[in-house]
Amino acid sequence: MDTLDTVVVGAGVIGLAIARELAIAGHEVIVLEQNSSIGEETSSRNSEVIHAGIYYQKNSLKAQLCVRGKQLLYSYCEDKSIPHRRCGKIILALTEEQQEKLNIIRSRALINGVEDLKVLSAVDVAKLEPNVQCVSGLLSPSTGIIDSHGLMVALQGDLENAGSSLVFLSEFINGSLEDGHFRIKIKSGEIYTKVSTRYLVNAGGLQASQIAKRIRGLKPKYIPEIQYAKGNYFVYQDKHPFQHLVYPAPEPGGLGIHVTLDLSGQARFGPDVEWVDELDYSVDANRVDHFLSAIRSYWPEVSRKALIPGYAGVRPKLVGPGDPPGDFMVQGPNDHGIPGLVNLFGIESPGLTASLAIAERVAKVLF
Repeated sequence: MDTLDTVVVGAGVIGLAIARELAIAGHEVIVLEQNSSIGEETSSRNSEVIHAGIYYQKNSLKAQLCVRGKQLLYSYCEDKSIPHRRCGKIILALTEEQQEKLNIIRSRALINGVEDLKVLSAVDVAKLEPNVQCVSGLLSPSTGIIDSHGLMVALQGDLENAGSSLVFLSEFINGSLEDGHFRIKIKSGEIYTKVSTRYLVNAGGLQASQIAKRIRGLKPKYIPEIQYAKGNYFVYQDKHPFQHLVYPAPEPGGLGIHVTLDLSGQARFGPDVEWVDELDYSVDANRVDHFLSAIRSYWPEVSRKALIPGYAGVRPKLVGPGDPPGDFMVQGPNDHGIPGLVNLFGIESPGLTASLAIAERVAKVLF
């Protein structure tokens, strides 16, 4: 049986960031990925936004790790020449009643250490985005966009340069702690392999709870049930007026159907929130009327025929419909009592932004 130092399950942006952090610290890391390439699920099916850290509850992991992660990520992008842009974001109050939501967001941002928000009147918004209608707005100048695949490629390069590696088409079957090491069974095609590792990190994203259930000795009370929140996107195949990301006030389960820009300048709208029981990445073209209604509330000139089904992602949530906002869960030995094991649950937005900070946190929890 091969003996390893550290195994990370999952080669999304979180697993790659953790593997990189540990590899640079001198650990030999093997990353197991059930798919054929990096970031095929949540990491490549999102808005590719670098979030500022303004929405999240005081002292939550999302607040702490997003603010720290944003700083690390912008620096990393500069160092590695990863395509990105600080385009800024405008959050809109579409009614007088929604202005109170913006006040709450601004207060929460200040508590979280985000001090660059600017209150905008309707006239101020019109100067920045003349085609947008609203009652007022908030400008977040430190919000940006990033090439998420470029980020993951850079992370992969760093961990490989540090002597670690990825193994694709390899599924974690089960594991148990014996004599200070995890005995792990892996399936690659029709071949089963057993390895031993001192440290095990479960960064399985959408499958994190299922992976945790296969770790013998981990009590069920430490394994939360993941809720799937599907988010659909429609691409805008026509000219558009936007220079910033434009968001309505947040809605339950998400941030509302907003407009984001990719690095080529194309606009896309989404995600909405569709609670599902199974992973499904198809986009129902019939949802266009729902999108159209939401977009017209702040951009009346939107063209229906230019809205084309784009892609969908699924967010792994620790809360369900109607529940208060959930947090990240970084669960280590002090939580579940199993030395050398870290589980990550509910790593949804702002996971991409927070990825490097999450990696720092895992290293501190593990060692």
